[in-house]
Amino acid sequence: MLKPEELEFLKKHELCRLATVSKDGWPQVTPVIYAVDGESLVIATDYGTRKLKNILNNPKVAVVIDEFRPNRGIMIQGKCQVFERGREYMRLLGILFDKFEYYRNNPWKEGEAPILKIIPTRVTSW
Repeated sequence: MLKPEELEFLKKHELCRLATVSKDGWPQVTPVIYAVDGESLVIATDYGTRKLKNILNNPKVAVVIDEFRPNRGIMIQGKCQVFERGREYMRLLGILFDKFEYYRNNPWKEGEAPILKIIPTRVTSW
């Protein structure tokens, strides 16, 4: 689904804006850092966050990664899976630790922080 140049763009960045929707229909946009897993985005979060509560209620999300000069970006709409434990959790945790020194220096274990995996269903780039 993602073109090679879109994947390359994603890999060169680490900050995105994650849009979720509350149970009563209010949008929320949160800046988060991400890593790339194939065509999916991987994001760590904390228990008790509004974004996690929103995703557990409605897994449809949107993400924007962009830059101003030159004006380029990608919007990804997709479904978000939440992992808290298990083999996939540990694999995704490794991806986050590989990308972010801060996470390597401040590690956590299964059950301490959920990991979000966004699987694209629609991609728009400019």
